Amino acid sequence: MQDIPDDVLVKASQGDFGAFEAVYKAASSFVYNVAFRVVGNREDAEEVTQEVFLTVHHKLKDFRFQSAFKTWVYRVTVNSAINYAKKASKDRNRTVEYDESRTAVATPEVVREELDRGAQQKTIDTLLGKLNPEHRACIVLRTIQGLSYQEMAEALGININTVRSRLKRAREALMGLSKEVAGYEL
Repeated sequence: MQDIPDDVLVKASQGDFGAFEAVYKAASSFVYNVAFRVVGNREDAEEVTQEVFLTVHHKLKDFRFQSAFKTWVYRVTVNSAINYAKKASKDRNRTVEYDESRTAVATPEVVREELDRGAQQKTIDTLLGKLNPEHRACIVLRTIQGLSYQEMAEALGININTVRSRLKRAREALMGLSKEVAGYEL
């Protein structure tokens, strides 16, 4: 996520739509990527992203600069994504969607690499999709987004020991699931 100057955040919190647009442009792809990793598909990630920016718009005036804006946005995003995933899992069966359309002409080596990368990404997305939302969020924040345990605790609004235990359980679940997936692929 691009750094957003404090004066832009202050202006956005006071209703300056130009400043809020700058906040949106700086943070939207970051929010979408985190949401996508938690909810597992494009449409739901877009919905979560919209919810996050509605929340940011309404609550930015309450942001006190006691933590980094990025940490606050993480927290809003992860909480929104977890809530959305829980609600969506009750409403319908979860499916993971992949956008496989490529229009560029490629050499056989490039095609093979893309297929391998696509297969790996599909396996990762499938495994993440089988985790509960809290565990998925921990894996995404630590492994994919690279947050420290402290940053994760702040982003999720939980104790650092809870972060550690959720991450441990998530990793154990992934290990079990990956052995299961490998067994089916052989």
